[in-house]
Amino acid sequence: MKTSTKDQSPKRKSIRRMQSLTIGMDLGDKNSRFCVIDADGNVMSEGGLATTRKAIGEKFAGLHHCRIAIEVGTHSPWVSRLLVELGHEVIVANPRQLRLITESSRKSDNVDAETLARLARVDPSLLRPIRHRSECAQMDLMVIRARAALVQARTSLVNTARGLVKAIGERLPKVDAEALDLGKASGLPDALQEVLRPLLVTIEELTQKIKAADKEIERMARTRYPETELLMQVSGVGPLIALTFVLTVDDKERFAKSRDVGCFIGLRPRRQDSGERRPQLPITKEGDMYLRALLVQGAHCILSRQGPDTDLKRWGERMCTGGKNAKKRAIVAVARKLAILLHRLWTTGEVYEPLRNNSVLAAAA
Repeated sequence: MKTSTKDQSPKRKSIRRMQSLTIGMDLGDKNSRFCVIDADGNVMSEGGLATTRKAIGEKFAGLHHCRIAIEVGTHSPWVSRLLVELGHEVIVANPRQLRLITESSRKSDNVDAETLARLARVDPSLLRPIRHRSECAQMDLMVIRARAALVQARTSLVNTARGLVKAIGERLPKVDAEALDLGKASGLPDALQEVLRPLLVTIEELTQKIKAADKEIERMARTRYPETELLMQVSGVGPLIALTFVLTVDDKERFAKSRDVGCFIGLRPRRQDSGERRPQLPITKEGDMYLRALLVQGAHCILSRQGPDTDLKRWGERMCTGGKNAKKRAIVAVARKLAILLHRLWTTGEVYEPLRNNSVLAAAA
């Protein structure tokens, strides 16, 4: 029996190629470039479009299921969600792994789009794809980001006010930023008080807005994310750290084991092993910078004198001996352990035992 030759017609081949298109998109703030290649690696079309929901929807809505590769960036969260809604497979590439693009001697938007498409066609794992959080989590996380911006603005104004006063031989009292107001400048000359008034009034207003944001974060954690209660069992972890952790991770099941969280946040030491050479390198600092900073703050609280006695504190204190940088390394290590602990509590729902290891050793003895 002869095999039918109908499937080998040019029309059939064209349909199969259309159903296995790979597209690379270089997202820009206003305009983006795209490159479409077929299953054989041939460039079928190139072009540009506006970086808007309407333009992207009109361009890709009529296509069959395609694999589309984009770089992570400001617009990548909503673009990736839109393309998934249109029925496409979306790969969000990690820019830290794209030296082929970032260090290219012929870098351009068109070349970047084509490179993304070719890498995604051959092996998507080469792009070290990342996964964006859900739209709901992103919206809630904006409350935390807005608070962080207010704190940063207040810190800048406080530093400016202190610097101006020092320049003429005076000093503002040593108080926390939230306690700095017009009353703290009463001991300064009248002329200097008038100069500082706009700064100090703005600092007071920012402090009130930050306190309002803190209340909103606490309300969100209590009403919408009750799992944060599990995380706040750990000393040094309040609503801000707990809610930021939950919203940034977004899905507790995304990690096969809790130890992977340290890598996700960028608290894992870099590796550059070669033969017998095992250099000690700094952490990768990949992932969310703000969550990493909050975990480091939590580690400072855990290792402080006021911090309660816990297994984690004892473990960190043992690392503090052995050189001038030992304390810094201990803080980073405790922050990594803290991230692992928080994810473990979240996934298991266990009651936190601060001295669990000590209790096990005592029972064994």
